[in-house]
Order: sequence, then C-alpha cells, then structure tokens
Amino acid sequence: MAAELLSVLAPLVGTFAGAGAGEFPTVEPFRYREEVTFASNGGPVLAYRQRTWDPDSGRPMHAEDGFLRLAGDTRVELLLAHSFGLTEVQEGDIEVAGTSGGVLRLRLASTAIGVAGSAKPVDAVRRELTLDGDVLHAELWMSYAGVESQHLVSELHRVG
Repeated sequence: MAAELLSVLAPLVGTFAGAGAGEFPTVEPFRYREEVTFASNGGPVLAYRQRTWDPDSGRPMHAEDGFLRLAGDTRVELLLAHSFGLTEVQEGDIEVAGTSGGVLRLRLASTAIGVAGSAKPVDAVRRELTLDGDVLHAELWMSYAGVESQHLVSELHRVG
C-alpha cells in the first residue's frame, strides 16, 4: 500500500499557504491566514498539520494535527486532533480528475467525533480539499447545535 500512497497522494506532499474566510450563524464573518503541510515518512500515511492566524495581529486562531491514510483504491481517512478540544475521524473518497490527472480531490465527512468536556459540542464536520497544480482549495462545513453551514473557505499556494 505504501507504493499506492506515493503514487496517488504524492502531489499533496509539501506546504501550502494563503488566505481564507470564515462564517457561521453564531459568529461574525472573519478572515484568516492558513498554512497546511502534508509530509511523508515513507510509509502508507501522510502526516498533516494545519495552522491559522489572524492576518492583522498574527494571533494564532486554530490548529489541527493528524494523519491522512489511503484506505483502498479510492477511499481515504483523515484522523485529526483540533486545538479547541475536538478529535475526529473523517472518511471519504479521493478522485483524480482533469485531462492529465492534474486535479486531486478529497471529499471527507466525520464518522466519529470526540469532544473534550470544555469544548463546544460539534455535531459533524465535512471538508473538500482540491489540489489543482500548486493550488490547494479547502472548504469546510460544520454542524453545531443542529445547524450546518459552510464555515471555512481558503485558497492556498504551494510554498514548499
């Protein structure tokens, strides 16, 4: 499976940075800067690290760490720990598209969520990551208190 990972997910390996915007019915719309890194250790898994910060003050806003695993020919799993007290398992599909196979799309949805006692009880999370050349588009939907909404959208460019 390590060879399959390298061939299918290899285009993700690297660091992407850029700008994003967020909103949710319970918060004022906001902007952020984001950096996402996918790193290979040579095995059938990629390490994942995401950080966001306020673009004006530089204040840290959110962080996620985890692992992206290939779970079959077209299935992936993303295991995450969030800085605000949430853990989650997301599962979904991976699609290679485009005339030259230059677009990689992951569609993931939470299948298990752990919530720390002091954290907000998020009901569900789903995300779509689309890599088109050296541009990573990320969209995240969240369900909290029974309300689902598109929460975050970012466009990140490969920086490393």
